[in-house]
Amino acid sequence: MIDPVLLRDNPDLVKRSQEARGSSPDTVDAALAADTARRQAITAFEELRAAQNAHGKKVAQAPKEEKAALVAEAKQLSEQVKQAQHAVTAAEEAASAAFAQVENIVIDGVPAGGEDDFITLRTHGEIPAFDFEPLDHLALGEKLGAIDMERGAKVSGARFTFLTGIGARLEFALMNLGLERALAAGFIPIIPPTLVRAEVMRGTGFLGQHADEVYRLEADDLYLVGTSEVPLAGYHMDEILDLSQGAKRYAGWSTCYRREAGSGGKDTRGIIRLHQFNKLEMFVYTTPEDAEAEHLRLVEMQEGMLQDLGLSYRVIDVAAGDLGSSAARKYDVEAWVPTQGAYRELTSTSNCTTYQARRLEIRHRPEDGGKTQPVATLNGTLATTRWIVALLETHQRADGSVTVPEVLRPYLGGLEVMEPIA
Repeated sequence: MIDPVLLRDNPDLVKRSQEARGSSPDTVDAALAADTARRQAITAFEELRAAQNAHGKKVAQAPKEEKAALVAEAKQLSEQVKQAQHAVTAAEEAASAAFAQVENIVIDGVPAGGEDDFITLRTHGEIPAFDFEPLDHLALGEKLGAIDMERGAKVSGARFTFLTGIGARLEFALMNLGLERALAAGFIPIIPPTLVRAEVMRGTGFLGQHADEVYRLEADDLYLVGTSEVPLAGYHMDEILDLSQGAKRYAGWSTCYRREAGSGGKDTRGIIRLHQFNKLEMFVYTTPEDAEAEHLRLVEMQEGMLQDLGLSYRVIDVAAGDLGSSAARKYDVEAWVPTQGAYRELTSTSNCTTYQARRLEIRHRPEDGGKTQPVATLNGTLATTRWIVALLETHQRADGSVTVPEVLRPYLGGLEVMEPIA
């Protein structure tokens, strides 16, 4: 939820943000109208309550012969107060729904437009070149005994896989490398629940435009998370945090689930776009003033991982229309996938400013001891199953073997080359 004071004081700014996202600025007018109606309903209720209290004192002090008439008036006032209370509840629900349609305010400098309107900030590494015809990651994975899509489909359907043998070990190696680096950077490791309540999923913004990506267990009214960002955002829900010693940083290791409802026939081969995968997600609670600097630190950690894995990549500033409702700015790091001749997203990191925290009622008390304020939240991937795609294709050799990046060897018992088994 955006700051209601900002909405009232600077609606044109909010409208420009909506337009940059490709969303209707009419949502701003609707939110303003709902906010006005809510405040009017609250004022009417408070005036009636004050009148009721004053009348109650009058009844208590009235002579006996006047009490009957005054009691009758008190009953009427009581009914009016009840109706006003119902009106407040309805107005608050309407305002909440209207505010939910207004997405986070994009940060100055974020490019306007949609998916193709990103800005490339930098590239790293040379594009891999081969003196043989390179295999794609699935063909390599099958040769190595690492990926079994056929049995994944047999057991669970399309977009599921078994990572087997060296494939399973490689994923554990990646996740452990990321976890070790997160620990060194002061992150607290967490294995969160992967089923969450609706208010947590809604609070993080995933029941808006991304609702069709989410699996729901209707009998329990619980949702399977597509990223541990969701339970980690809910971790401090309804709390006041002490940030006097700095940001709170968590690294969530979880299985993630996505319906991939809008992907159609895209990326059906291999493990680029699965319904189930593992991910190590960084999540940070900090002050709004420190959020942008924290964002850059998360990107730096991601780049450090990809550089040490020997991957060529680019960092892009994602356009406003491709941000998602909660993010005010998002940087993607995309690795080169040789057989696709393209960069593909391996990591995302988003600055959600105070948008999620306002929804989830997460606040901090400033050092000057003043009124509590919403915190800022940020999230970013540090390792995930999809990384195996770029690793296998980039480091493959002519015989179908794959060189293990040096940084991963300690996690694989010193293994230097993954050899074909078929």
